[in-house]
Order: sequence, then structure tokens, then C-alpha cells
Amino acid sequence: MVRVLVIDEDRAAIQELGLACLAEGVAVAMAENVCEGVRVLLSTPVSLIAVDGALLRLTPREHARLFERVAPGVPVVVVVRPDTTLDARATFELAGFRVLTRPVDARDLVEKAPSLR
Repeated sequence: MVRVLVIDEDRAAIQELGLACLAEGVAVAMAENVCEGVRVLLSTPVSLIAVDGALLRLTPREHARLFERVAPGVPVVVVVRPDTTLDARATFELAGFRVLTRPVDARDLVEKAPSLR
């Protein structure tokens, strides 16, 4: 089954995105922080990880290595707020993440991961 892990502390946003993903035929696993997300990744296979950029405390490269160790080959989308600087967005992209601006549309999320189409 195709499944997306959404890591975000905004429960309302997670639930709204989760319902929209279900309507697109994509299951959703949810976590409120990166540590909880890593636990989910260790027990649940996913096709895509979407994480709120505000929750990333390490450098983008360190997070890229972390996600690659825990979920090799799984694409990661970093969700940023509309006022995020171009430099911050570029730093995420240079580390290998795809970047989407909040609020995230489920179709945009699915488009970012070729394995979900």
C-alpha cells in the first residue's frame, strides 16, 4: 500500500492533509515530531515523508543523512511557511529535499513523489 508519513505538530493540518491524501488513494501515517517520525519509519514502510521544516533542528544535510539511514531511497518533502526565505528553501533543496509551501495540497504532495503517481 502507498503510504505517506506526515511529521507536523499541527494536528489540524495533519488531519486535513490526511483526509485529502485518503481521497487521492494514499494512506497516511502521522507523527508530531521527528523522533516520533523515526519510530514510525522503523516499523512502517512509507513511500514519501513530508516534514514541517520548522521541526528540523539539525542542519538539512544532517537530516537528509538521518532520513536516508532510517528510510533509504524514500523521498522527503519539507513543508515551509510562505515567508520562508529563498536561501532557506535552496538549502533544503541542495540537501536533497523537495520543498512545498504551506498549506500543502494532497495533489502537490503526490506529484513530488514519482512512486505515488
